[in-house]
Amino acid sequence: MHIAKEDVPIRIDAPGAIARQKTDFGDVTGYGKMGAEYFSFGAGTDITELLHGLENDSCQSPHWGYVVSGEITAIYTDGTEETSRSGDLFYWPPGHSVRAEADTDIVMFSPEHEHGEVIDHIGRQVSG
Repeated sequence: MHIAKEDVPIRIDAPGAIARQKTDFGDVTGYGKMGAEYFSFGAGTDITELLHGLENDSCQSPHWGYVVSGEITAIYTDGTEETSRSGDLFYWPPGHSVRAEADTDIVMFSPEHEHGEVIDHIGRQVSG
């Protein structure tokens, strides 16, 4: 799920401040501590191969985030894809990989334990 800034409903529109809020944007039930993450991807980076060996060969952590710049595509285990671009908010449920369509920076919030396991797995894959 992704949504452009302009499509996030305005809750407060006052002089000098606008507050937008998208409700029902993923579910954190059953997760513990959250981690805050900043990722930078070069154009064409696809992490799919690095996820091999995980359940369903995909990331099993949900993520909530924001595309600072560039564009990134979530590739889901059901074969669907969804591209988020600069300024978009996104939610990626468990069961995905990602591919950067351009040089891309994203900020994400993820369950610390679950995404830590994925990051550790990728680290082992990269170091051989």
